[in-house]
Amino acid sequence: MTQAIARLEGRDGVSRDSDGVPSSDGVGRSKDASAKPFNAFTIDVEEHFQVSAFEATVPRSDWEELASRVENNVSRLLDLLARHETKATFFTLGWVAERHPDMIRRIVNEGHELASHGYSHVRVNTQSAEAFREDVRKTKAILEDISGVRVLGYRAASFSIGPSTPWALPILREEGHRYSSSTVPIAHDLYGDPSGHRFAYKPFADDDFLEVPVTTLRLFGRNLPCGGGGFFRLLPYTYFRWGYGKTGRESGQPCIFYLHPWEVDPEQPRIADAAMKSRIRHYTNLGRTFNRLESLLRDFHWTSMARAFL
Repeated sequence: MTQAIARLEGRDGVSRDSDGVPSSDGVGRSKDASAKPFNAFTIDVEEHFQVSAFEATVPRSDWEELASRVENNVSRLLDLLARHETKATFFTLGWVAERHPDMIRRIVNEGHELASHGYSHVRVNTQSAEAFREDVRKTKAILEDISGVRVLGYRAASFSIGPSTPWALPILREEGHRYSSSTVPIAHDLYGDPSGHRFAYKPFADDDFLEVPVTTLRLFGRNLPCGGGGFFRLLPYTYFRWGYGKTGRESGQPCIFYLHPWEVDPEQPRIADAAMKSRIRHYTNLGRTFNRLESLLRDFHWTSMARAFL
């Protein structure tokens, strides 16, 4: 296993460095890539019923009984990324990886970065430090055993690392992660810290570990959401195109986009018992996501988190 993680020559011929990151030049780069900076394209790999908005309606004990749609949706996204010659980071639940190992191997063999989303989408701010460490360690081992590559990145369920969890980032560093993308500096009823950092920073003076917040747009003295997810479906696409351009120019840093595989699946089963607000957030404009992604991939250059920030 150590040798497999140290260097992997995938069945697709993609050479990877000591961290399991594709090492070929020009990952995701089109012919005129020098004209535009790279941004980070990320996907939170989870089933449609595993979101925080449904956690009060769909108990974890029922998950095995529900129809899985994640592998087909990830396949559609992988095909889309291949058409646009773009690499991405797949923040993946350990629960999903255990049940879809071939999907995990395809992600890695096609040159994308595999990262951790925790085991079963439990928000960090609802866990003890000990439980969080166990979850982080377990998930990292599952992903690495299936894929044969080292997992560097972590994203908390619902961006749930913040002021109430000062132990979280030290644990991630101690368990071998090199970066986290687990915060959003906005006001939101489920997550966010408006006073938090807007751009990548080093939480530890003696280490290069990074926390990389999801992109926000600064307007009228406020941080506005501009990172993807439900907002990408609810707000006009022109807002995101303008916001990424403005934020990238002003900061000189890569922007970060995220979405979930279920957001390209308008035919997914409906959770009828969920609260009205949750249903609106989850199901609105699912049929528009795929075409908007086509535009996003044409309008900007994208790569993985590891390539953009490490």
